[in-house]
Amino acid sequence: MAGLSVVHESWPIRGAFVISRGARTSAEVVVVTLEEDGQVGRGESVPYARYGETVEGVMAEIEGQRDALAAGMTPQDLQEAMPAGAARAAVDCALWDLMAKKAGKRVWDLMEIDPPRPVTTAFTLSIGTPDQMARAAAEASRYPLLKLKLGSGDIGLDLDRVRAVRAARPRARIVVDANEAWSIGDLEQAAPALADARVTLIEQPLPVGEDAALDGFDCPVALCADESVHDTDSLAPLVGRYQFINIKLNKTGGLSEALKLKAAAAEAGLGIMVGCMLGTSLAMAPALLVANGAAVVDLDGPLLLAKDRAPGLRFEGETIFPPAPELWG
Repeated sequence: MAGLSVVHESWPIRGAFVISRGARTSAEVVVVTLEEDGQVGRGESVPYARYGETVEGVMAEIEGQRDALAAGMTPQDLQEAMPAGAARAAVDCALWDLMAKKAGKRVWDLMEIDPPRPVTTAFTLSIGTPDQMARAAAEASRYPLLKLKLGSGDIGLDLDRVRAVRAARPRARIVVDANEAWSIGDLEQAAPALADARVTLIEQPLPVGEDAALDGFDCPVALCADESVHDTDSLAPLVGRYQFINIKLNKTGGLSEALKLKAAAAEAGLGIMVGCMLGTSLAMAPALLVANGAAVVDLDGPLLLAKDRAPGLRFEGETIFPPAPELWG
């Protein structure tokens, strides 16, 4: 019988994190702790307002599973009991952690999947003036992969930002993320210039629900769905419109569904990006199991915080190493 604890934690961000939808100065996370037979499993997620989530609502959803968890709920049971989203993500990851601790094994051995390997993460630059973003890019010289937040309402200014970063970092790989802020006209205008700037990926240029506007559009830069894809049920309409999808445990509702979505996307011929919300190493650790073989990994959440939890993941520059069992899994 697993005992449940649910807490809200606030982690200050280094400076501010600015995207098209606004600025944040802290990461508000929900941590689930399950305890059984002297063993403890943990999971972390980030309630996300874009998806109608609040800290209080997510905590209430989790509390609603207290009796089921005490009765021996499994990850498989959880998929039927809760919808995809932050609440299920925290519980799912905590269940897998607890099961691994009780079995004296690593999660990947329980799941019979490949163990995670060290991966290179992108480093995210918030929206700013072109000069500000160029300076930030130069300061992030240890990171070979940069992710630029765009979408301020002025497509010309967005292109100036990209050009400024490219001038500051001529050898870096660059992906851009508009967070649904562009129209199809903006994308048609921006795409050739982004190709000239050697941008390798454009993440979620259009608002959710407008994906059909991509029909027949031959974009010179690969397109990646983020807000448009949550779980396997949302995948089919994206095939043929996007070349990649961004898998985030917060959206899929945890590791269980994330691995299913990864397999379904690969079968559909879509490339894989693994992303995150702003959170600590506890939220990133299970995502590293999905990151194996991914073309783009964006798990830099802890690097954007003023401090990470301890113990946390080991970061050496751009490289993230698999989690120690004391952290997760």
